[in-house]
Amino acid sequence: MVVGQIGRDLVLRTDGLPPVGGSVDVGERWEGLGGKGANQAVGLAQLGVPVRLVGVVGEDRAGDAVLRRAGRDGIGTAGVVRRGRTALLVDLVDGPGSRRLLEDVPPEGLVSVADLERARTAFAAADTVSLQLQQPSATLLAAARLARRRGARVVADGAPDPAVRGELLGLVDVLRADAAEAELLADRPVRSVRDARALGHRLLAAGPSLVALAVPGEGDLLVWPDGDLLLPLADVPVADPTGAGDAFVAGLVAGLRRDPDVRAAGRLAAAAAGATVQRLGGRPDLSGLAPGGRSPG
Repeated sequence: MVVGQIGRDLVLRTDGLPPVGGSVDVGERWEGLGGKGANQAVGLAQLGVPVRLVGVVGEDRAGDAVLRRAGRDGIGTAGVVRRGRTALLVDLVDGPGSRRLLEDVPPEGLVSVADLERARTAFAAADTVSLQLQQPSATLLAAARLARRRGARVVADGAPDPAVRGELLGLVDVLRADAAEAELLADRPVRSVRDARALGHRLLAAGPSLVALAVPGEGDLLVWPDGDLLLPLADVPVADPTGAGDAFVAGLVAGLRRDPDVRAAGRLAAAAAGATVQRLGGRPDLSGLAPGGRSPG
């Protein structure tokens, strides 16, 4: 089960940005299901993992469209609540690997504790509950507690709010943080593998059994009580870094469900991120990484 953001993605590729008062042609455009929670759920479904999504979409045509797309992707949406307007996420790619994000996420688009209550029956079937930490702290704590009571693995993606960090980390089995989030967790820059390793062991002492931290210019470091593993950045052309972290988490979750070998799960996570950065937008294509899958297109 994935608890997180659902929205409509609009991806625009241009050759540079227009000057003030000017314009520039759009070379490529894509619209569809997006948001961190939805992107992760899509990746999990592509990797062969049965997945349900808990989130919010609007009572509008955009909400209709993204729910239809989620259904075609094989994602269970019984836990999705409808209210307000659907979040809009604009990904402007103005050069290889260069992007700007514009986000219109209405307050009513966040998941509430009451929304979790409506999805309670879906929690019963989940062996893993993945939480995007951009959601309200009260919601995250409630979801983590419910998952724990059901015996599910709790995966958290992001940096917990300092006000609830200790309690939430005590409920989390797997924590993943990008470079900016790692700095928030460390309260200082995390510039090297050595810095990330030290932070990883601090976080393990707070509750998780596995921590994944992005290290700028290096890759992702997995840290667990008996060891660690650096997963170097994939040697691939980067079209758009959007969604790489969501794909990484999807790969890590799928890998841990397939095999308890942390190293194998980490390699699948790194491959998922590497496949995603070669595409425009946050929507992954991980079908080539599924058992018996084709090469990503």
